[in-house]
Amino acid sequence: MAKPLAGCRVLELAGIGPGPFAGMFLADLGAEVVRVDRPGGSGFFAGSEHIDIMNRGKQSLLLDLKKPEAVDVLLGMVERADVLIEGYRPGVAEKLGVGPEACLARNPKLVYGRITGWGQDGPLAQSAGHDIDYIALTGALHAIGPADGAPQIPLNLLGDFGGGGIYLVIGVLAALIDAKATDTGQVVDAAIVDGVSHLLSSTHMMMAAGAWVDHRQSNMLDGGTPYYSIYETADGRHMAVGALEPKFYAELLSGLGLDEPAHLQQDQSRWPGLRRSIAATFKTRTQSEWTDHFANTDACVAPIETLTGAAENSHVRARGSLVEVNGVLQSAPAPRFSKEQSTVNWPPPMPGEHSREVLSRWGATHIEDLIARGVAIEAVEVTVP
Repeated sequence: MAKPLAGCRVLELAGIGPGPFAGMFLADLGAEVVRVDRPGGSGFFAGSEHIDIMNRGKQSLLLDLKKPEAVDVLLGMVERADVLIEGYRPGVAEKLGVGPEACLARNPKLVYGRITGWGQDGPLAQSAGHDIDYIALTGALHAIGPADGAPQIPLNLLGDFGGGGIYLVIGVLAALIDAKATDTGQVVDAAIVDGVSHLLSSTHMMMAAGAWVDHRQSNMLDGGTPYYSIYETADGRHMAVGALEPKFYAELLSGLGLDEPAHLQQDQSRWPGLRRSIAATFKTRTQSEWTDHFANTDACVAPIETLTGAAENSHVRARGSLVEVNGVLQSAPAPRFSKEQSTVNWPPPMPGEHSREVLSRWGATHIEDLIARGVAIEAVEVTVP
């Protein structure tokens, strides 16, 4: 059976972070994704493109878009595409001649997806920024961390990928459905600052209901309660505790052997002492011992694994959530579908690895001349260690 997006053609103008992630996501779903690379490279790890997981499942065409002939080639490919995604600063695609107006003129059914941090307009639209800046402005960063310390950085999961790349994919898929129904494409403006604000919907709801205060580690889901927190074990590792519901909380107390009335879970006057008791108890055994102890219970206790250790976790292994392809540990495609088993199509390409093949398949002419004049460039052969 074909994957859900089989037959969907996507052009990805090379960039970093959320744009490539969105392209990987679409490729995992079965789309044909051509990454249009540019001379000089487009990523952080020049020379190691073969391990850039976010380019897996794609083919690479290397075009010098500073040359008008290369822009003409790309616009010709746009006529055959369903989707184009780009992550340039606002106005850059237009200056190159491949902005929404030019592309939709060539293909009115095209879905043109744009991913930026600040959005296409607004006072900060032309300013540089990174994940940490975007989540700072939304209030999300302020809410994460200890009450008596500085906010803590949640990697770049929350902004670049949670509020950025995933929202671009969702917008593109919605616009594809609309394009199929109306024969008309459109522009998807995915801004990380918008996506993270949207992700905070439940937090804003709790604030409106008086169930959340705007101070770190003072709330139900930010470590403010002793039954939704992190505790150190005897070997210096940690366990995550998320026993929110009364029945799960009662099972937590039982598993820890604590003589604490379960019905007083919400009595905040008891929390400081309870936190000390839970912490002292977790310090009596190793992480492995506690993991075994709470296995197959509803106490909502889990070991905090390292990134490499997660690959050895029994549940992660049973699900195949992490896989190794060509010696590179990476996430398996998600979500899963009943019609088609999730697999990684092929490893990341080197820039220009498929230039000749892509140009031919997408209907370009005079391919040898384009390559001879440096309009399109083939990959330099690299020996992979």
